[in-house]
Amino acid sequence: MFGPFDAPYMQSALLAGLLLAVPCGLLGVWVVLRGLAFFSHAVGVATFPGVVLGLGLPAIGPFAGSLAAAGAFGVAVSSVETDHRVRGGAVTGLALAAAMATGAVLLTTIAQVSTPVETVLFGSLLGISDTDVARCAVVAVTALGAMALLWTRLEASTFDRAWAEPAGARASRTDVLLLILIGFTVVTALPAVGSLMVSGLLVIPAATARLLCDRLVAMSACAVALCAAEVVIGLALARELDVAPGASIAALGGLGFALAAAVSAARSGLARRAPAT
Repeated sequence: MFGPFDAPYMQSALLAGLLLAVPCGLLGVWVVLRGLAFFSHAVGVATFPGVVLGLGLPAIGPFAGSLAAAGAFGVAVSSVETDHRVRGGAVTGLALAAAMATGAVLLTTIAQVSTPVETVLFGSLLGISDTDVARCAVVAVTALGAMALLWTRLEASTFDRAWAEPAGARASRTDVLLLILIGFTVVTALPAVGSLMVSGLLVIPAATARLLCDRLVAMSACAVALCAAEVVIGLALARELDVAPGASIAALGGLGFALAAAVSAARSGLARRAPAT
């Protein structure tokens, strides 16, 4: 490795980031297509109390704590949102606010965590451990296997839900499995980019890919490639500019989306002005 990736810790960060690009890109496409962007972001932030509790109680650990918090959040939201009167993100927002408040209380009282809150919220990709890298590899392989098994069901339940259930696509079960995969991916990404920046890998590249691609397979490949590019360039910039990697990765994602949106708008304008033949 040369340049900004000559140090061992940079190589570990790069490997972890590239592994995360696979599940984040693949699942991110379905997150965008199904309108789950707010929920996915909320899952990351809602793990805050679990991370804090895990840091304060080493017997639990931040990974187990955040996984439990993500699971509790997902169950609470999916259970309450069965009532059509509170759908549309209202329950997600309420549960998110409650989770953040709980985490803030735990941070200053029970847990007595000495870790700076910025590390909890924004992650520390440059300080990622070998265990974290191994978890990134596991979630990458899991996502690839899940997509191979669930791809057809996801297509059916996303684009033609009225047909999916009678045809045996088991849309409800597919929904649950997708939410579990999203939660597992988000929790695994937390040490790298933090609870506030996880959307920079899970949502933004997929949203950008949707502007650039029409076909689902191409969109998924593009999202993975954009995630990987964000990681490589974001890490290099983070080292050169001495900024948080999670923030630089998310900022690059936002810039890429803005450029793609501008190109898409320009193409649409040209298409409207083109004379009919």
